[in-house]
Amino acid sequence: MANIAFIGLGNMGGPMAINLVKAGHEVCVFDLSETAVAQVVEQGASTKASAIDCVKDAQFIISMLPAGKHVDGVYLSPETGLINYIAKGSVVIDSSTIDATTSRKVAGELALQGINFVDAPVSGGVGGAIAGTLSFMVGGSDDEFKQVEPILNAMGKNIFHAGGHGAGQIAKVCNNMLLSVLMVGTSEALQLGLANGLDAKVLSNIMSKSSGSNWTLDVYNPCPDVMENVPSSNDYQGGFMVDLMAKDLGLAMDTAVGSQSSTPMGALARSLYAMHAASGNGGKDFSSIFNLFNK
Repeated sequence: MANIAFIGLGNMGGPMAINLVKAGHEVCVFDLSETAVAQVVEQGASTKASAIDCVKDAQFIISMLPAGKHVDGVYLSPETGLINYIAKGSVVIDSSTIDATTSRKVAGELALQGINFVDAPVSGGVGGAIAGTLSFMVGGSDDEFKQVEPILNAMGKNIFHAGGHGAGQIAKVCNNMLLSVLMVGTSEALQLGLANGLDAKVLSNIMSKSSGSNWTLDVYNPCPDVMENVPSSNDYQGGFMVDLMAKDLGLAMDTAVGSQSSTPMGALARSLYAMHAASGNGGKDFSSIFNLFNK
């Protein structure tokens, strides 16, 4: 079993850290929220006064942070950066969803100090984090992937090696861009049917058994009361927030600009989610985009 430091215990990070504890690892956690820390410590983790204290003896350091600037600051800040305290030979697993450029920068700086790094953003939402069924998209060398795979298996069901440093982040934004497009398309199709007198459950079943079948329709239906135990049937609470989808789509568009890629559907989805968030829906699940098409 490994000695692991886990930095960042939000809606995703907390359950991920708990699953590491359940797998028998020694886990030291740190977050600015005392409540978040207490919830994981209650499940058997330990904590220390600072992230620096947590990482000093850790073989693996896992971070789940909001944005690239936070990852850069936590690891590379001249005075308080963890790069100054992580032991040589340790491995950093950054599961934040950030830009690939920052991931590559952090990987390069850590490598100069003899510290391995992978970017390993996740898909699967809070439910997947709790159940330990997340998908991890990993960017790093073959050796680094082999090092982290057993640790990731305690938190996920599907562990993919996407390529070199930054490749995990690229894979994540591609996946979420596609997810957003599918959710928008599913929502407008269902609303079209409703506007013309169809029953949403009947229409969903027809499309699910036909060529329109997709994950957002079959597993995460955005129309209230079509499915149980999905955010749309709980006033769009829980799940993956609109603000986070808008952020990920911004990363996708930045990536597209950097490679001069054409992403018209992704650009439209980003605009729609930005508009939806600006209307006060940022804290709702991303399937609430369904309401944008309501007559």
